[in-house]
Amino acid sequence: MTAVREKATTPEDLARMFVERANAGDAAGIAELYEPDAVLAFPPGSETVGREAIRAVIEQLLANRPHFEVEEPMPTVRSGDLAMTSTRPADDTGGRVQVVRRQPDGSWLRVMDRPEARG
Repeated sequence: MTAVREKATTPEDLARMFVERANAGDAAGIAELYEPDAVLAFPPGSETVGREAIRAVIEQLLANRPHFEVEEPMPTVRSGDLAMTSTRPADDTGGRVQVVRRQPDGSWLRVMDRPEARG
């Protein structure tokens, strides 16, 4: 049985939900924050494409049980059903930027995610 998880009702919800799910060790829940064909620029210097591949990469990331903090958001840029979100990284990795899209049910999912500018 699949867990019913909170959906992002605003683009800004996604960063908080990522942190909550990461700290809970919920790689499948993090993967649900992405569209089925989303692109994640991680590990640094590479691209991970598709929700299942993203889940696998996140499982590896969470294997050492890192702790994440919600970072200071930058202003969201919107254009219709697309939005660009970003945060000021606490770990000085150069910036985090995501392109997100409003879904038919009104929720938001990540389409492209660059969690680190340097790699």
